[in-house]
Amino acid sequence: MTTLVTGGGSGLGRRLCRQAAARGARVIVWDLDAAAAAQTVELITAAGGSACHQQVDVTDAAAVAAAAADAGPVDVLVNCAGVVTGKPLLEASDDQIRRTFNVNVLGLYWTTRAFLPGMLARDSGTIVTIASAAGLVGVARQTDYSASKWAAIGFTESLRAELRGTGVSTLVVAPYYIDTGMFAGVRTRFPLLLPILREADVARKVLDAVQAGRKQLMLPPLVRVLPVLRVLPVAAFDALLDLFGINRSMDHFVGRGR
Repeated sequence: MTTLVTGGGSGLGRRLCRQAAARGARVIVWDLDAAAAAQTVELITAAGGSACHQQVDVTDAAAVAAAAADAGPVDVLVNCAGVVTGKPLLEASDDQIRRTFNVNVLGLYWTTRAFLPGMLARDSGTIVTIASAAGLVGVARQTDYSASKWAAIGFTESLRAELRGTGVSTLVVAPYYIDTGMFAGVRTRFPLLLPILREADVARKVLDAVQAGRKQLMLPPLVRVLPVLRVLPVAAFDALLDLFGINRSMDHFVGRGR
């Protein structure tokens, strides 16, 4: 079993790589930061796992295609690479907005188009998209990030429909904030209902979902009610989000730029 993880040099991506290797997978680590990717490989091999890395910019379609050809057959593709600006619309630069969509959205297309033909030829494989709960509800200071994750969820749902009847499956993951550092500084008003998720727990649940053949994973369970709440009038829906502190969650955002 070969698992390839984009953004595998840090955060959730690194954790997914390490846990996948611990479960016996041969892991291929993709990251723009070659040194970070190499460190992930070192951690895996030191623990007795099998891994290699490639420096890949997922926003570059040609580079993705070339790296995919070198990587060879992949059984599980985990699209985990992501960026966030955490700025109000008028404070985010043009380049920051473009990068959000290039990494979080277009990167999905280039990696999936690179590996899907081989999966279809073998009639097996899984494509995992790490989206976000922000792909189910708009959040203040996330006009670019939230929109990109809405696109990621729509991408996966459409792909799932296209792949119906084949041996290739999809899994979309929509977690609340994770303690990876990417969203350092964010706060939650009701930690028992909407906790800041632990990176190791999310990675474990993602891999469990892949093994179980699940199509969707939302974390924590309360996230699942968001689509249902849209039956409320807009004012009531917004008031409920304010009650839970959703639109103030980014007030103290610091992040780490990855």
